[in-house]
Amino acid sequence: MNAHLAGPTYVLVHGSGTSSFMWAPVQRELALLGRRSFAVDLPGHGFDAQYPTSYQAPQDLDAWADEPSTLAGVTLRDNVDMVVDVVRRVARYGPVVLVGASLGGTTITQVGNAVPELVDRLVYISAWSCVQRSSPVEYMQEPEFAGNLLAPLAALNVGDPAALGVGRANYRTADPALLTALKAAIMADGTDEQFRAFLNILQPDESLAVMTADARGRADTWGTIPRTYIRLTEDRTLPVAMQDRLIAEADALTPDNPYEVHSLDTSHTGFLLRPVEVAGILDQLIA
Repeated sequence: MNAHLAGPTYVLVHGSGTSSFMWAPVQRELALLGRRSFAVDLPGHGFDAQYPTSYQAPQDLDAWADEPSTLAGVTLRDNVDMVVDVVRRVARYGPVVLVGASLGGTTITQVGNAVPELVDRLVYISAWSCVQRSSPVEYMQEPEFAGNLLAPLAALNVGDPAALGVGRANYRTADPALLTALKAAIMADGTDEQFRAFLNILQPDESLAVMTADARGRADTWGTIPRTYIRLTEDRTLPVAMQDRLIAEADALTPDNPYEVHSLDTSHTGFLLRPVEVAGILDQLIA
């Protein structure tokens, strides 16, 4: 193996309702630093995402509410199996840095449980790193989550999640109040144009099974991998108080292997608007 191939590969795992497309700004900056990266499309995401005609404009929300979802049967294990396969393949070329954003944190944690010997570092970017509670949905009942701005976004939901097996959000709404509330929750520090551009790479469905599965890290597997947390201090989707709780719980579980913590003063998705800084942090993680 030559010196070039000995460098790390960054495997990037997206969050809820999005895909590998979101990582493009960060991947560009990593490439300019001479770093390899691979952005995963989790099962049913990216070009496998479902965009029914009833979701297009003009929308037929009544028809869309009853449209069966291709994500209904997708589980956290399905996500993990896909990423483990990627990790096995890229690990042949050098160290693996596994990066998760938001809900992607549940997947990278379980990959760490499954193949800790293949992951050289885990990186959570305002991501769910479950330790005491089993899932993001359980943590959302805790006091540290109270600073979120998600409540008004219930009006975005279409259909019955219990019947569909997914959360279904109408990111193509033209309701100005809903758009204002959504921007405040996920990208308050972006321009309106940047926010709308981000909305147009989102997909409406996300599996409830993924959001509710037991995603806890284990001390003897996940807990042995060096890990980094990038706190987003202006996040109103996963509030910084909850990020700090997740960090503290993990550090208590493995006191000899605490998080290396970095902070950016940006929103839940605003880190994508500051890719030079994100790539700079990632670049320094493995010498």
